[in-house]
Amino acid sequence: MPDPNITILHVDDDRAVTELVVEIVKRRFDDLTVITAQNGEEALATLEGRDDVDCVVSDFKMPRLDGLELLRAVRERWPDLPFILFTGQGSDEVAEQAIDAGATEYLQKRPDPNSYLLLPNRVRTLVDRSRAEARFERRTRQTEVQFGVKVDTIED
Repeated sequence: MPDPNITILHVDDDRAVTELVVEIVKRRFDDLTVITAQNGEEALATLEGRDDVDCVVSDFKMPRLDGLELLRAVRERWPDLPFILFTGQGSDEVAEQAIDAGATEYLQKRPDPNSYLLLPNRVRTLVDRSRAEARFERRTRQTEVQFGVKVDTIED
């Protein structure tokens, strides 16, 4: 069962796109919350100030700090945070650069607003997977510690 309450940081300099994403999520997805940033610098400041962001969704072409530069900065500080490059500037080259830089997913914006419904579903899938992997890693570490204690006890 999916974990409730997923917070998405949506980064896009186009207010119309941001408003569309926020409206779609608000109307159809009770378990998702969207916070927004209009550029990469604002996104990084938001991430520094919050610990509840579960996924970053960023446009590619933005002034000052583009989506790939933002992705690289996020990977340096938050290497496991799901990151979707969501762009209308689609090409195989951009997709390859995004994946090489560590994007979790690459999605193209389409003119049809209904195509934006794919984004929240993809976010939910990626965040659920990320949370499951984190739980697995915690359990593995706990098991290793418990095993180490037992081995130390036997040796004593």
